[in-house]
Amino acid sequence: MTKRSPGNGFFEPPEELLEVGEPFSLARVDSSLTPGFHGAKTQGEAILTLRDPHLADLQQRLFADGRAGGRRSLLLVLQGMDTAGKGGMVSHVVGAVDVQGVQLAAFRAPTEEEKAHDFLWRIERQLPRPGMVGCFDRSHYEDVLVPRVHGWIDRDELERRFSAIRDFEWDLHAAGTTVLKVMLHISRNEQKRRLSARLDDPAKQWKFNPGDVSERAYWDDYMAAYQDALERTSTVYAPWYVVPADNKWYSRLVVQELLVAALERMDLTWPTPDYDVDEQKRRLAET
Repeated sequence: MTKRSPGNGFFEPPEELLEVGEPFSLARVDSSLTPGFHGAKTQGEAILTLRDPHLADLQQRLFADGRAGGRRSLLLVLQGMDTAGKGGMVSHVVGAVDVQGVQLAAFRAPTEEEKAHDFLWRIERQLPRPGMVGCFDRSHYEDVLVPRVHGWIDRDELERRFSAIRDFEWDLHAAGTTVLKVMLHISRNEQKRRLSARLDDPAKQWKFNPGDVSERAYWDDYMAAYQDALERTSTVYAPWYVVPADNKWYSRLVVQELLVAALERMDLTWPTPDYDVDEQKRRLAET
């Protein structure tokens, strides 16, 4: 079993509970549950805050490793239906670490320039550099979800894209990037509740997109597309984790722990200075 760091609150490692394996059924994942965690919301939120410094320390080690010539990096891919909590994940979890070591990218509908290239072109331009934690709010997986649901690509093109994604993520892994893919899974009813809350709150109405209501008519089609994508692209080198996300505090706690576990597996140490520490202390004392 994976070695755990203390204080995470889980009685089983979430990466073992939530990883997409064979067989897998998205329809059987209850988005309202909190697998691996028996505590209440208040306990989960407290642990999230307590674990922030540990995550920040690990991220600093990765950043320092990159500055010292290391080639490792980490890429967090966040997918999910509208209102699943991707933006909140960025601010509440990823936002807890040093921003100078983070590269954020949000992918929406492709621009005309992006459409003129292969679908991975715009993704490659946003990959994390060595020592960085990259975070994708949506990703290359939009190109095997939305076009499929709306019938903009045929099965042959879909198969080509699945193959291209697997090869692309293998190349990332081989180059030293840990790829962590998370689907934030919410229920149709929870999405309706969150959209309604946005409409009722003037401070959140700017987040509301009328198109989100239109897309709800394709819910079952999206679930089928996600099922296919998860099965076809969850690999040993770039696994998918399906995180129940009706409870935001739980999904944030899980993603925090997935990040911690991924960074701990890197076994990062502080770089050895390329100068004589005692000599520099002496020089400093003389100034």
